[in-house]
Amino acid sequence: MSEPALAARRSETDADVIVVGAGPAGSTTAFYLAQSGLSVLLLEKTTFPREKVCGDGLTPRAVKELLAMGVNVDAPGWIRNKGLRVVGGGLSFELDWPELSDFPDFGLVRTRKDFDVILADHAVSKGVTLLQGVNVTAPVIDERSGHVVGVKTASGDVYRSRLVIAADGNSTRISLAMGLHKREDRPIGVAVRTYYTSPRHTDDYLETWLELYDGERLLPGYGWVFGVGDGTSNVGLGLLNTSEAFKKIDYRDLLRRWTKNMPAEWGFVEENMVGPIRGAALPMAFNRQPHYTRGLVLVGDAGGMINPFNGEGIAYAMETGRIAADAVVTALAQPTPAARERVLRAYPRILKDAYGGYFTLGRAFVEAIGKPGVMNFLTRHALPHPRLMRFGLKLLGNLTDHGGDASDRIINALSKVAPSA
Repeated sequence: MSEPALAARRSETDADVIVVGAGPAGSTTAFYLAQSGLSVLLLEKTTFPREKVCGDGLTPRAVKELLAMGVNVDAPGWIRNKGLRVVGGGLSFELDWPELSDFPDFGLVRTRKDFDVILADHAVSKGVTLLQGVNVTAPVIDERSGHVVGVKTASGDVYRSRLVIAADGNSTRISLAMGLHKREDRPIGVAVRTYYTSPRHTDDYLETWLELYDGERLLPGYGWVFGVGDGTSNVGLGLLNTSEAFKKIDYRDLLRRWTKNMPAEWGFVEENMVGPIRGAALPMAFNRQPHYTRGLVLVGDAGGMINPFNGEGIAYAMETGRIAADAVVTALAQPTPAARERVLRAYPRILKDAYGGYFTLGRAFVEAIGKPGVMNFLTRHALPHPRLMRFGLKLLGNLTDHGGDASDRIINALSKVAPSA
């Protein structure tokens, strides 16, 4: 396309790319797109600062993405941790994050109320235009090509672009409008959490509890206690739909019952609760596909990119945002629409190559622990073996080096031979 033609094309649009949703996936995508010289419009339906249901804990996988973006994680408000404390089967022990060449050796805690603002501001610093309070309700479809060429909002405004990124989370209205519905053969989780003022607001380890009981029934999931460093602890639990009990459980009541059994000196009682108990769905293992169709690119939770092993979503939101931005930049540099489409249609395959086999292993894992007795067996017999638990930390956290030690090679080989998700 000639320079005058390109200039004319751009004059018809509000931006080269519109990103719907300013969570970690959207802000990361927007950051890399703008860094590459594209004009980007980032639309967020709420206004910052705002609450998001999350454990607020970041593994080294997420920290790696923050460092790559140049986020200053040494600034006030970031709380570092050394690893994971696992509680279960009458035992409690600490697992340091593995020493790897591909990942840092520390994790972080930062509330989503702060975290999302930091990433959005980081995107704006690269030239992204952020509009808050803009509720996108539908795509704008070009009648001739059938491609998405913009978005419509609840207020009746229309914004136009060459491509649209769906980073609008599990609800992802724009994906649903394009006929991209959730796959029923993929696991989904539920997370509930609240904050308590507590002396446990600082901790060198993220703490996870592997025994969640509903009466006498051990549930597939885990609880957590993450010190936020501001006088509060983020306390919550996550459960999987692979158990028959999934639809019958009152999750908020379960959280209350669980915390009642905590030591009184921790302060996890109603009068110390800061805000209500909030819940959210966790879309896992590519539960919405394809990740590109007719001018629409899916990133993060909109594409079901949460790790089924551990419920981690932020790392994959940021990673897929970076991967999507690279594909979009390459595509929009192509001289013809056909060439651009070839690049964009390769994006889903790139994701499958990166995560497909690993997510398939995760699906098998969550199906297994949903069966009566399996979770109990693993808790009772795996926890007493430190070497096995260190292997489990790498597997569940997806923290391995290419060509690393024996455990890395086993996990990488299993992910490679497993069918793509």
